[in-house]
Amino acid sequence: MKRALAFLLAILTLSLVNINQVNAEAFPGDILKIPMPGAPAIGLPGEIIEIQPQEGVDITELSIVSVMNGPYKLEILQKDGTIKAKIPENVVPDVYFLQVKSSKGEVIIPNGVWVLKEYPKVLRIAHVSDIHITSGTKFGYVCGEYFQRNMKKIQELCDGGIIVPLHSYIAADSAYTYWAMDDRVDVTINTGDVVDTAGDGKGYRLLLDIISHATAAGRPTIIVKGNHDDPPSYYSRLIGPTDYYIVIGKFIIIALDSHGDEAHPYMNQLGWMEKVLEDHPDKIPIVIVHHPYWYSGPQGWIGGRIEGVSAFDDEDWQEMIQYGSYYWFGRNQEHLDIARRFLQDVEKYNIKLIMSGHIHHDKLHIYVDKNGNEHWFVTLTATGAPDKEPNPPSKPSYSPTWYGSNVVEIDENGNVKLPEVEKMFGSLFNDFISLPVPQEFITFRWATDFGSAVKFINLLGEESGKFAIEIPDGAQVDASVTNITYKLLGERKIGDKTYELFEITVPKGVSQLVISKGKDTENPQIDISYLTPSKPTKGKPFKVYISVKDNLGVKDIYVEIEAKGVVTKYPAVQTSGGQAEYFMAEIPGVDADEYIIRAVAIDFYGNKATSEMTVGEIETSTISSTTETPTSSSTTSSPSTASPPETTSSTTETPTSPSTTTESGGVCGPAAIISLALLPLIVRRKKK
Repeated sequence: MKRALAFLLAILTLSLVNINQVNAEAFPGDILKIPMPGAPAIGLPGEIIEIQPQEGVDITELSIVSVMNGPYKLEILQKDGTIKAKIPENVVPDVYFLQVKSSKGEVIIPNGVWVLKEYPKVLRIAHVSDIHITSGTKFGYVCGEYFQRNMKKIQELCDGGIIVPLHSYIAADSAYTYWAMDDRVDVTINTGDVVDTAGDGKGYRLLLDIISHATAAGRPTIIVKGNHDDPPSYYSRLIGPTDYYIVIGKFIIIALDSHGDEAHPYMNQLGWMEKVLEDHPDKIPIVIVHHPYWYSGPQGWIGGRIEGVSAFDDEDWQEMIQYGSYYWFGRNQEHLDIARRFLQDVEKYNIKLIMSGHIHHDKLHIYVDKNGNEHWFVTLTATGAPDKEPNPPSKPSYSPTWYGSNVVEIDENGNVKLPEVEKMFGSLFNDFISLPVPQEFITFRWATDFGSAVKFINLLGEESGKFAIEIPDGAQVDASVTNITYKLLGERKIGDKTYELFEITVPKGVSQLVISKGKDTENPQIDISYLTPSKPTKGKPFKVYISVKDNLGVKDIYVEIEAKGVVTKYPAVQTSGGQAEYFMAEIPGVDADEYIIRAVAIDFYGNKATSEMTVGEIETSTISSTTETPTSSSTTSSPSTASPPETTSSTTETPTSPSTTTESGGVCGPAAIISLALLPLIVRRKKK
């Protein structure tokens, strides 16, 4: 009992700790309206950008810096409400942290200014959505192309593959890491639900860490708010405005807030959008909005082409209503005026691309008006949330999905393509129209005062590109335990964080990058904290909670069940977002009266520690811990393909618990914050 209470108190204490991303007293949104971490200013060397301070804030100095370039001071030309600032002629094109000095304090804004060499003729977008970052627990199990929320089911499917519990935070960081490496895209666009709970301040700070890594690697991001980010108290202060637009040369991106339960923009927002489009008649419009406009189509659930009709024609409009989502049209068609006006705007202003998320499933509609103009409505599955239909689906008639993202291209003539989808599936209208990123490219980051380490699980094939990581001062790559190809490009301290930028090649399989102040000879510390239920029933599921610490980071954390001479491994998952010290393994049941539970932790240098508990018919159980130090300083293997254990793999080191709730329609609900979820259990135990 004391052990369980101590464990719970430790989790509660950690949940209150702030992770400060901003090297200042203020949040970005306390000083600026735009640019913000989710809405950068964009320009070429020598051009003028606009910066909007909050009311009553006097901006005294602006500068930009990246890992490789700067700092450059921006010349403030005008301070009449909106600030006009000039990018110096000699700025090297890059994605920059914006450093702001003001009457309200100083702030550093990752992704603050994106400086291009020239404006793109084809805008290549990495589309992510519904990452649902949480400081609590939210995850599903993946194994190659399979995705399930149940350990027993994924075991049955994963014959010889790697089972990874994929936490929403890890999924989000992995997707952003991948697209920062990939030269097929120019920018990452996130269509909302960036956190799981709008009041989760730590979750937003975790997102800021992810944006900072992408900024340091040179990949900008543009974000629109989702319903889980509503009300936007933290969102507006840490991520960006709710409605805004960005011009990128020939293209104009308009972000529309579709609010919370309302699930659609308001009339006044459409009026604002129309004014923006009228002021930019020569631009190719792109709208990003969280809730999708269409729900079904001529090809059923997956969408299809809606052709030869017009929202300006009454009969055509009545025919199209059947395909509309209740988010925009209303459950009882009470919002038809808003839905119709928006579609009329799509036709009138020739909006070529509308990007959405929310439903945690891929969907594509190509609306062709009577003038023959195509308007692509691209809806993406959840990149980070596990509450969606698994693959394989739970019922044969259901449509499967996975943890995915996409590449969307639009050229200066307004032609839209999903090039990778066509290559992968051969058709645009399928159950899947997204790529298995992050499902088949996963990164686990660790950072301590001793060093930083990253574990890669890459099932896609050899991947190369830029990779940024935070490091402690004095740490260097240890080639003896690093088995990726790397080249250090530069190092820079920005605010209170030091970043290193690499060009890396990640091989297929499991690999790692280790940056440390010396050889790690210390063993991890691991302890079985308690079980739920405390006395497992034979053949029934139970959970094992463990605490783990290491001076650098833990590469593998898993639980072994030794019963009747057979050892079965189960991956352990973290019980909070970010870097955790507390983990949990789900055991689907043990068909034995007596068995051993063994928790195992292996660090990036191969140092190993275990903690054991015996479960049996006797009333008492014992817990013992052992450590094991490798004889060689380099004990980490570098397989070209992943080779897991017999039943499940021991190659995970982060995610969390799959107990998630869903809204009506099977979309997403708030993650259970594990410390709070355990309170009733602890109270019940105490009463016995």
